[in-house]
Amino acid sequence: MCGISGILNLRATNTPPKEEELTRMLAAIRYRGPDESGIYLGSNIGLGNVRLSILDLSTGQQPISVRQGRYWIVYNGELFNYIEIRRTLEAEGISFVTTSDTEVVLQAYAQWGAACLQKFNGQFAIAIWDNQEQELFLARDRVGIRPLFYTHSRGRFIFCSEIKGIFQISGVRRAINHKALSQIFTFWTTITPQTPFEDVFELSPGHFMKIKNGKLETSAYWSLQFPLPDNYSRKHFNESVEELRDLFRNAVKIRLRADVEVAAYLSGGIDSSVTTAFIHELEPRMLNTFSIGFKDKTFDETGYQLEAAQYFNTNHTAFTCSSEDIGQAFYDTIRHTEFPVLRTAPTPMYLLSKKVREQNIKVVITGEGADEMLAGYNIFKEAKIRRFWAQNPQSDIRPLLLKKLYPYLPMMKDARTPVLKMFFGYRLSDTSHPCYSHLLRWHNTSRIQNYFSGEVQAELENYDPLDEVSHILADNFNQWGDLAKSQFLESGIFMSGYLLSSQGDRMAMANSVEGRYPFLDHRIIEFSASLPERYKLNSLNEKFILKKMMEGKIPESILKRHKQAYRAPVQASFSGINAPDYVKELTDASTLNAYGYFDAIKVEKLMKKINDQSEISEMENMALAGVLSTQLLHHFFIDDNVLVSKDKKPANLKIFREP
Repeated sequence: MCGISGILNLRATNTPPKEEELTRMLAAIRYRGPDESGIYLGSNIGLGNVRLSILDLSTGQQPISVRQGRYWIVYNGELFNYIEIRRTLEAEGISFVTTSDTEVVLQAYAQWGAACLQKFNGQFAIAIWDNQEQELFLARDRVGIRPLFYTHSRGRFIFCSEIKGIFQISGVRRAINHKALSQIFTFWTTITPQTPFEDVFELSPGHFMKIKNGKLETSAYWSLQFPLPDNYSRKHFNESVEELRDLFRNAVKIRLRADVEVAAYLSGGIDSSVTTAFIHELEPRMLNTFSIGFKDKTFDETGYQLEAAQYFNTNHTAFTCSSEDIGQAFYDTIRHTEFPVLRTAPTPMYLLSKKVREQNIKVVITGEGADEMLAGYNIFKEAKIRRFWAQNPQSDIRPLLLKKLYPYLPMMKDARTPVLKMFFGYRLSDTSHPCYSHLLRWHNTSRIQNYFSGEVQAELENYDPLDEVSHILADNFNQWGDLAKSQFLESGIFMSGYLLSSQGDRMAMANSVEGRYPFLDHRIIEFSASLPERYKLNSLNEKFILKKMMEGKIPESILKRHKQAYRAPVQASFSGINAPDYVKELTDASTLNAYGYFDAIKVEKLMKKINDQSEISEMENMALAGVLSTQLLHHFFIDDNVLVSKDKKPANLKIFREP
C-alpha cells in the first residue's frame, strides 16, 4: 500500500513541476509509505509515490516504467489477481522485470487500455502517464477503498492520495465548503465527487479519468447494479449458500497474498468471525488477531472477541481504550480523516492500527462490506417495519417492532408507542419516495445543522442536500426492489464516503497498516446483488444466507447474537476533568466566531449541558462530534497546521528524470 501524488501542466510548457513541490506532497503523506519513495519528472508532469512494501519487497520501488519509457505509473493499492493477469499477459508475449503487482497493472494498461480495469480484482488508486500521447490516466477501485483527490490551480492539475498533500502546493485555495458541511451534517459524508473543501474533488469510485491537451474526461467503468424484482437469481437457497462459500473462500485466499505477515481484526461480530474462520481454514498456521475494547462497558464487546479468538485458537492481542484516550486521539483523527465526523468511532480504529503497527504487522483482513452487501444493518429492517406500519398508520402495535432493533440505546428500552411514533413517524406514508429507507436517518441527522451560524444558515437557505443524491442514482433505480434501493444508498454514500474512508483507509494508513476486505471482492458484491431479497433479509433476520453458511463454523453465541452497531463514547471523551485542552479552546466563543461555522451561543449551551454531566441525546452527541471535528478541520487545513517543513523528506527518495 502506498500514497501517490502528481502535478500536470495543463498548458504545455515543456517545464516539469519542481522536485521540491512533489517532495513536500510526499512528505505530507509519508506515513502511507514509510519504506521508500520515488519521483518521476517529465516534460510537463511530475509523479510521486511513497511505498509501504508488501509485495516484491526488493524490486517494487515506484515509479515504474515499461515500453521503453512510454508509460510511467504511481500506484496505491493491491491487485489481488495479479498472478492470473500476469500469466495472461505473458501468454500474449509480455515480459516482466519485477514480480510486483504494480508492473502488472502498468503492462495491463499498456496492453488493453482502460479496459484493463474490468479485469482487475483489487483496491487501488492508479496514475499512469503516457509519454507518447501526453495523456494522464487516473482510476479508482470499484467501491472507493483507496482515496484519490484532485484540484485545478493556476493552469495545473494536482492530485494526491490525501488532501493535505494537495495543500502543500502554493496557490491552492483552501476554504471549507458550506454546502459540503450541510451534506456531512445530513449523510455523514459528502456526495461524490464533493469533499469538505472548495474546488477539491475526489475521483468517484468505479471511475477513471483521462487528461489530454488540457481537457478532462471522466467515465464510469463499474457501478453497483441490482436486477428488477422479477429477475433475481432463481438458484435454490442451498445452492446459493455453496456458491457464496466458494466465492468467499477465493476472495480470502487471494487477499492472503503478501510477502509480509497478514493478520486479522476480530470485532466480536459475525463478519470478522467469518473472515477469521476462512483464514484459519486456508492457512492453519498460527494467525495473529487484534481487537479493541472499551473501558465503558456500554460499548464494549471484549467478551465476544475473546470467545472468537479462543474458538479459532489465534494468537490474540486485545487492547482497551478509555474515553480519555479517545478524546486525546480525536485531535489526530481529524488530521487524518480530512472530513468532519459525527461520531468518535474512527478514533478507536486509529488507536488499534497504531498498536498493530507496533507489532510489526502491515496487513490486516477485516469484515467491512458484509452489512452493506448482505443486508446486515438495522436501517434495512427499520425501513421494512416502517413500510409495514405505513399500511396501518394508526396502529399502536406495529411501531413496537422498532424497539427490537435498538436495545442498546437507552431511550429505546422503555419507549412507549407515542415516543416511537414521534421518533420514527417522519414521512411514514411517503413510501414511494426513492430514498424512503434513509429519509428518517437523514432528517434526524440534519437537525444538528441548527448549530450552524446565522451566516452559514443564510447561505444554505434554499439548499437541500437531498437534491445531490439524485445525481448518483442508477438509471433504473426506481424500478428496483425496496431492499435493493436501501443497499445502493447505504453502499454508495455511507460505506464509500465514511466507512471505508474516515473509519477505514485513513485510520489504518495513518499508522502504515493496510486493510483488506474480502466481502468487497467485486464478485461477491455482484453475486449478493443478484440474490432474492429474502436470502439476505429473511423477515427481520439479517444476513440470513451468511448465517446459514456459517452454522457450525463460528461460535453459536456470535452467530445468534443481536446485531449491535459499532459505537464509541462521545460525551465522556470530551467532558470532565480529563477533557482535552483543545476542546475548550475550539469551543470558546471567540474561536467559534472567528471560524464562522457555528452559533457560539448554541454551542455554549451544548457544552454546559455536557460539562454538567447531564444525559444528552444521540443528536446532541452527533452535534458535539460534528462541531469539534469541523473546528479541528479549520485548525489543521485553513490555519496552516498541515503544512510540512522544508526539511521533512519522504523515505529513501529516488528521482527519475526524463532525458
